[in-house]
Parts: sequence; structure tokens; C-alpha cells
Amino acid sequence: MRLVKRTIKSDTTVEPDRYKTEIREELNNILHYWMQYAVDTVHGGFYGKIDNENQVFANAPKGSVLNARILWTFSAAWNVFRDPAHLKTAGRAFEYIRQYFVDKEYGGVYWTVDHEGRPLDTKNQIYALAFVIYACSEYYRGHKHEPALELAISLYRLLEQHSFDPVKAGYLEGFSREWQIIAELRLSMKDANEKKTTNTHLHVLEAYANLYRVWPDQTLGDQIASLLKVFDEHIINKQTAHLNMFFDEDWNVKSGMVSYGHDIEASWLLLETAEILGDQTWIKVMKQHAVKMAEAVTEALDSDGGLWYEREEEHGLIREKHWWPQAEALVGFLNAWQLTGDEKHLQRVFDTWAFIKEYLLDKKNGEWYWGIKDDHSIMRGEDKAGIWKCPYHNSRACLETLHRLTH
Repeated sequence: MRLVKRTIKSDTTVEPDRYKTEIREELNNILHYWMQYAVDTVHGGFYGKIDNENQVFANAPKGSVLNARILWTFSAAWNVFRDPAHLKTAGRAFEYIRQYFVDKEYGGVYWTVDHEGRPLDTKNQIYALAFVIYACSEYYRGHKHEPALELAISLYRLLEQHSFDPVKAGYLEGFSREWQIIAELRLSMKDANEKKTTNTHLHVLEAYANLYRVWPDQTLGDQIASLLKVFDEHIINKQTAHLNMFFDEDWNVKSGMVSYGHDIEASWLLLETAEILGDQTWIKVMKQHAVKMAEAVTEALDSDGGLWYEREEEHGLIREKHWWPQAEALVGFLNAWQLTGDEKHLQRVFDTWAFIKEYLLDKKNGEWYWGIKDDHSIMRGEDKAGIWKCPYHNSRACLETLHRLTH
């Protein structure tokens, strides 16, 4: 579908070619930042913490999620641009994960290691394993590095052996290093301590879909279809089109929280997964969900073009705008426009990009701020790189945008 001119809230006109050029330039900036500042030349891999002023905390713990997201980012960039520097960075990430994060005795992936690579938090959080599967699949996809595919498949089989619920479907959240059930399951303290979460299921879904691209195993395909069914029957709220976020083992909803970032991210990832699977029935269902979910998210769009973070049962709207929901909004609203042809969705893409440029891009030190408060002040105490802050959401938004507006 042809990209057209639109006027965004700052009264500037978005030219299609200029928009793509800006996105391409920003992708270059993101990739350059991580290659310049994040590489740990002393202990290997990448630093575990970099603050807003680009101060490196060389002794900070290193997280498996951050390292897997770096691996995915530079693998995906290599797959598009064939820049040897991207492949070198991806290779560095893969080797560090394989050497330091993979548990050689029990299988699985450590949550964190210390700055020298010694195991720190050894729990098997399924969220982290999913990201390693996702990243290794992307690395293999463009580089055909067999150890990466072997690692992805071995972790997939561990998930199926230990985490999959054969009775109620879906995946349990976390285990000890020895694959025993643990009491504390939360990814972060703001989460509900429940056995099944939407966040983990969304990233198991994207991991399995990416693995299926390079390893179209029938059983894997069946499990992807099972996950799509879980989203359709349990996770997507039929009344609101928002995602239910936390569940007990039997899929009873345990929280009324709404995460707008996950809503808009899932709106396009679910459809992409159905398309990778090639299942026409699920493609039709997920197209319908995608548009409804994108529409539901608009309740959280502010007049400045930014997307509020989430709505909690007790505290109401969390009046912060974090970096990653804005990145996902670029793709989710673009996807809704491509499905419907309704230019209001395209306008939302441009408004989101204007917001990102105005408030989130650190024009002095590079990369994106974690987020801003409701008065547009920068959220202090958050990092440019850390256990959660990474190049995955914003680089993927750029890559998806370029792909969707080029093909």
C-alpha cells in the first residue's frame, strides 16, 4: 500500500521517503551506540550497566536477556544489511552466551552472571530461555551457524519437557537450576507472582515462530498453534481487546492490569506468527485481533503522540512513557494501517515517531532514554543498558518499518 503524506501534531509534513530515511538513520545510530559503548573488552561479552551519561559500570552483573537481545539485534541487522561489523558483534554475543550463560550441567540458561562470567542468579526463567531461542534462531537464519541452531533446539526441548502444561496448555514461569518449581516467579517486583503470564507467553511465541522459520518441525508447529489458541481463548480479553496479564495454572485471571506496550506489541506479533506458521484460519483470526487491539490501545495515546505505560487496578494510569511501548507502537499502528487502509493508524505512526524524536532520543549521548514522566522530564535512575534496557525493541521497530515500507 502506498505511503502518503500526513501532517503530524508538530505541524510538520511527513514525506514517505524522509520518514524511511530518518528510521534508517536512527537504526544506524542505535547499532553504532551498542558497538561503541557496550562491548566489554576486558572480560568479554557486553557490559551489564551503562547509565544515561554513558558511564560504564564494569563490575555490574550481566543479564541473559540483555545478551540475547543484543544477539538478536545484530543478527537481524546482518541479515538485512550484510555489514561485517554486525556479524562480528552477533558472533561475540553468541559465543558469550554459549560459554557463560548456558548451564552445562543441568541445561537451561542462567538469569545473570557476574562481570567475569561466573554464575550469579542460576534460576531458569522461561522468559530468558525464550529470548535465547529467539536470538539463536535469528543468528542461524542469516549465518547458518549450526551450533546456534543446536542450542535453540535444545532449549526448545527443555521448555517442552519442563515448562509446558500438557493439561491446560501454556508454559509455567520459572524453575530452579535443577528444574524444580520455585516460589518466586516474578520477572520484576511490580509483577504478580503467578504461574503463567502473558509476557512470557508472548516471547515464547515469538521465539518458537523464529525457530520455525529455520527448523519447520511438525511438533514445533503444533505448539505454535497451541500458543495462538491460548492467546485467543485466555489472554486476549474478548470485551476490551486488551491482554489479560497474569493467571494461575488453570488460566483464571489474577490481575486487572493493562499493559499498553504488550497490547500493541502482541497486535502485530500474533499475526506475524500465524503467517510464519502458514495457517490461514489463524491468520484470519489474528488479523481481526490485530485491528481491535490497536484500536483498544488508543485510549492510552496522549496529545503529544506518546503512549502511556500501563493502567493498574489500584493506582490507575501510570503516567510514564517508557521507550519500548513507543517502539512497538510504530509497528503496531503501521500493521493496523496495512490491514485496514485507514489513515488514522498511519497518522498514529507519524505522531509516535514525532514524540520519540522530541522526547526519547538522547541527541547528546546517543540511544533512547528509558522514558519520561507526565511533565516530559526524563526518568532518572534508569539506564541506557541494563538487565532490561537493550537495543531490541527500538532496532526491531526500525527494521520492521523499513521492511514493511519497502516490500
